[in-house]
This record gives sequence, structure tokens and C-alpha cells, in this order.
Amino acid sequence: MMTRSPQGRTNRLTRPSVAVAAAVAVTAGVVAAAPDAKTAEPTPKLSLIAASTSVTLDSWKEDPGVYLDLGTYLTSENGAFELKVTRKSYKDPVVASQVFRNGKKTTTKALPAGLVKDFSGLPDFAQIKLTDAAGRTVLSQTEAFCPNNASGRVRPDAPANSKYPQSCPVNPFTLGSVWGVENGWASNTYAGHYTKPVQLAAGTYTAKINVTKKYRDLFGIANQTRTVKVTVRERSWEEPPPVPAGSRSAASAHQGHGEGAGHAGHAGHEGHGKAAAPAAHAHGAPARTEAPTARTTGAGATFNVGHGPYPPAPAALPWALKKESLQREAFSAAKAGDRAGQTDGSRQAPGAEPNAKRPTGKAVVPDVPKPDLRSLPAYGITVSDGYQEVPGKDYLAFSANVWNAGPAKLVVDGFRSPGKELMDAYQYFYDAAGKQVGYTPTGTMEWDPRPGHEHWHFTDFASYRLLKADQKESVRSGKEAFCLANTDAVDYTVKNANWHPDNTDLSTACGQENSISVREVLDVGSGDTYTQDLPGQSFDITDLPNGTYYIQVLANPENRLKETNHNNNSALRKVVLGGKKGARTVKVPAHHLVNAN
Repeated sequence: MMTRSPQGRTNRLTRPSVAVAAAVAVTAGVVAAAPDAKTAEPTPKLSLIAASTSVTLDSWKEDPGVYLDLGTYLTSENGAFELKVTRKSYKDPVVASQVFRNGKKTTTKALPAGLVKDFSGLPDFAQIKLTDAAGRTVLSQTEAFCPNNASGRVRPDAPANSKYPQSCPVNPFTLGSVWGVENGWASNTYAGHYTKPVQLAAGTYTAKINVTKKYRDLFGIANQTRTVKVTVRERSWEEPPPVPAGSRSAASAHQGHGEGAGHAGHAGHEGHGKAAAPAAHAHGAPARTEAPTARTTGAGATFNVGHGPYPPAPAALPWALKKESLQREAFSAAKAGDRAGQTDGSRQAPGAEPNAKRPTGKAVVPDVPKPDLRSLPAYGITVSDGYQEVPGKDYLAFSANVWNAGPAKLVVDGFRSPGKELMDAYQYFYDAAGKQVGYTPTGTMEWDPRPGHEHWHFTDFASYRLLKADQKESVRSGKEAFCLANTDAVDYTVKNANWHPDNTDLSTACGQENSISVREVLDVGSGDTYTQDLPGQSFDITDLPNGTYYIQVLANPENRLKETNHNNNSALRKVVLGGKKGARTVKVPAHHLVNAN
């Protein structure tokens, strides 16, 4: 795979530079020395390690609950641990296979049918048992594991960067994903916001963590239990953050947290509530929550896919990424709108730079690979009234995603003539070597000043329509202009999919009001989600009769963009409206095997 109000730009963090915890805590003897390349077998050796023998977790008086980020990691040696997870269509179940790479040779092994249900990770991977100071068992549970979680090197000669994507997709209509732990790396087993906080009184506990038997047998993981001492401390909003050892003052310690130097401080409290539910309409955007994080771990407060609030995926970057998130105002409700660097829970990639000047010469559409735009069925569907802003109205709100199945990325530059309100937009084309070999005019870009947007939108990228049961048009949304950003990893198994796309940081992807030029990119395998709390993401159903309708998401409605296939641009989602004015209801039947409204 974010709310959208301009804020201070965050520095881009890289996985090796921030995943220090896993690397520094691996002591001699925990991880075997690198195998001899001449004798190494291609099968990876997986091990469970603990980054520390003790952790301190916080429970907040105002909102009790403890997230069990115990600092355990899965290491991969003797090769990378790689899984390919796909489904042929929404009529087919999700299946997974393990990928083995030995030089230029690649082989795969199908994993047992039904092992995975979705794209969020391996279910019931880690077994956790907690006992109190008296030896009584107070908790026993399993947690899922996303191999793309927070990770870092466990030996200095490991690859400097991991080739695998950061975090696992959460979009209900994801089609394909790649999960992996790089050779010589370790990935945090903490399930993040895929799990719920547990109720634990302040005190000391002993945690025993192991990989469940089915995965030990499947992947050849040793039966080793890791023991971690857990201290639960009760905290309050009213108290200042603890001063780390060696700090000059509480103030300086507080400042340092914003750079990812310490634990989550005040920002950690926000995550103890349940992840923010999607708002019913643009008039009522909810607060964005942040996950707490222990100081020694690599999973922290980050954000999730799309142009709006969804529960965060497990983080691939630790701690809060913005100074302001650790200030007192972090406790106030998050404003609806884009925020710098909020994507799918981890990816922090700045926008690509537009060409220095607008193209000149004859426009040419060469015979080279082009993007293939496709729509996902609508989801996050709900009804609401117009609140105080538009009293007496009923709305059907929804989330929508248009993605690029490739094999080439979509690149659109906008150039502004001095004094003009619109930018002229151009689509660019590239050969196999990445050299620009053509361009064509493709409409305009316009500045959208509405709260929740406040950036440049490319016009006629997609349109939304509410169709009657006979699938003839009934209501048309006014929204047809979009800021393009790679918010969702829809299918990273397609040809030329980019597992580390640029243009995920919306504050840079879509420009400022005074921008003279903008480049917007939709990379191969990624999609752009607009969630239902934003202006334009709803239909006025006040005067529509009850009955069956279809939400249509239509990519490239005027065919202004050049792509490989114009026949797969439409997606329909069935809805059934009921109730009465001021109290309308909606039922959303499952879309084949996907039962997500």
C-alpha cells in the first residue's frame, strides 16, 4: 500500500540505518558464522533470536493495554527466505510458495493449501507465553508474522539493503505479494497492528517465545525457546517522558525521540486505542492512531495505505518519523488531509523530480512497453448523513483504488505557465534501458484547495459512478482528478513490479500551491487508494430509492492516457441500499471470496 494535510517534510530513513536493534543485540554464538559460499546449500537456515533479554512495555492509565513487542526476530542465513503469495482472481483462494534462488537458477515449492488466508503474513507463527512473578501463566497466544516487518543486518558482510518490500499489504483486494527476509538479515516477529493489546498489570513477567511446530517442520526451524524478561510500567499522559540514561534533561530527551533515538514517549499512547476506523464521510475524519514502541525494537509508530486513515501495517521503520508526532498536540484528533510520509506503514519515498522543462518537438507515442491501469472493486463502504455541514443529506461513501499492472510505469509531468491556474500535463514513454523516447500531451493538472487534498490533481485519471441494478448510470461522483502516489502494493508478482517505488510521500509527490512543475508516478505493481473520508469519495443518495446498485470505479475514463489495455479499466461492487431518509443503510455482499465491505 494516509491522511493528507501538508506538514513538515520528513527525512527518508533507510532500513539498514534504523534497524540497529536486531543487529546490535545479536551476540556471539546466537547466529552462526556465514557459511562457505562453495559448500552452501540454497535452502535458507532460519532461526528465532531475541534482540534483548529484557524489555520495558508501557500501559497507559487513560487507556490500559500493552502491545507485546518483545524484540524477537527471525534470521535467515545460507540464503534469503522468500515467499510468493498470490491469487488468480477473487474467485480463487490465496496460495503461497517458497522461492529458492541459487545463482541464476530459481525453483519454487508450493506451501500447504490453506496455510495463508490473506496477504498480511503467516498466521499463528509465533507462540507467546507469559508468566507472572509467582510463575502463574497469565497469557498464552499465537501471533502472525510478516517477513517484511522491521528488519536489519545480523552480520556486517550481509547485503547492505534488503531487496524485499517493506511491510505486508492490507488492501482487501490485493492480488499478489512477495515476502522475504534477506540473507544475513533478521525480521521482527511482532505482529504490530494486526494484533490487539493485552491487559497486564504493572509488574514483572517472563515471556517465552517460540515458532509454532507447523512452521518449524515446514521451514526446518530449530525448536528453540527465547526467554525475555518483561517489565510493564503504568504511565499517564500527565507525566513527562522518562529521561534516558545519560541524557542532560527531559527536554533534550524529548527532542531526541523525534529523530527515532528513543522510545515512543507520548506518541506511544495513541496506539493503545484500536486503530482508527474509516470515517463515514469527508465531514467526519477520525483521529489517526500510532503504535507504541519499546526502545530496543524495530517496530514503531508509522502509518498505512491510501489517502485516508486505515489501521497501520506492521512497521518496517522504527519509532515516530516526525518530531511533531511526539509533542503534546499528538493527542488531539488528526486533521483530515495528506501527511508527509504516511503510506503503507513503512515506505518513505520522496516524489520523483519532473523534467527540467516541458517537452518540445513533435509528440510521439513509440512502440514501447506502457502501463496497464486497472481498477479494484470499491471497499470501505458506508452511509452517513451530511452532518451539520450539509443537513438533510444522505451519502454513500467508499474507498477506491486504481493500480498499474505494467509492464511499464505511468509517468505524468505537469508544467505551469506563469499566471495560469492549470498545469499542462504530459505522459512520457521509455525504452527497455529506461531512456525517454517519446511523450504525448494528456490533459491538465489542477490545484485542489479542499482540506484533505491541498495538492495538484491530474484530471480525468478515474471516475466513480453509482449504477442501477441494470448497470446503467444513476449518480456520478464529481471527483475525477487525482494526485498519483504508490500507496498500495496491489500485486508485486507482475512483470517489472517495483518493490521499492518512489513517490510514496504525498507531500512531495503532488506538489505545493506555488509549484511550477510536478511529476506524478504510478509504478508497476502499485495502486493509489483514496479512502472514503475525503471530499468527492461519496454519492448523494438522498433521493435514491432503496434497492440494488453497483459502485463503478473506472480508470482512464476518457482514454487520454496511453496504456496496453483499455478493456480492463472498470470494476463493479454490488451494494444494497435500505432504510429511510436520515437513516439509510447499506449491505455489501461479498465480492466472490473477498468478504470486505
